[in-house]
Amino acid sequence: MRHMPLLLALSACFVAMSSANASEGSAAPEHRFADSRVLTGFRISPVELDLRRKNRALVGIGSYIVNAAGACNDCHTSPPHLPGGNPYLGEPEIINAAQFLAGGRAFGPLISPNITPDEHGRPAGLTYEEFKSLMRTGRDPEDGHILQVMPWNIYGKLTNLDLRAIYEYLRAIPSLPDNAPASPPENP
Repeated sequence: MRHMPLLLALSACFVAMSSANASEGSAAPEHRFADSRVLTGFRISPVELDLRRKNRALVGIGSYIVNAAGACNDCHTSPPHLPGGNPYLGEPEIINAAQFLAGGRAFGPLISPNITPDEHGRPAGLTYEEFKSLMRTGRDPEDGHILQVMPWNIYGKLTNLDLRAIYEYLRAIPSLPDNAPASPPENP
């Protein structure tokens, strides 16, 4: 939580600059970009968000990363789309919001984990420091093994602020029970 003062200061600065630019009639390009990512993030989130005690700008940017750039739904939701809503079959996309990020997708013998908040509001039960370490190193905080399917080597290149935004968005989504597959995967 030592990053919270910095994040609060950045948010206050972002809001103040956005308000000042809006009153002048034009925003600087970088502020329009940040504003558009936040707004797009809120528009594309497939689930209702709990914004109590959360940084709205970070939640919006986190949603933008998770839902527009990260493709987290494709691996952490099973099935990722509802019947008739699979864009890979030429259908208009309908995300499976009832199981959104609750895990359960099989990749051979591996099953994607539930990354929704636990009873303490921690995504996948991880503190922010554990989450950041996992995303940077690929090592499971529980047993230290390197994750084999998760593209941590790509997501680990994101900035600390991007990782914080992802974490903040995951804290804001509904908590769901693990979505266990109908039958356990076979061992090779």
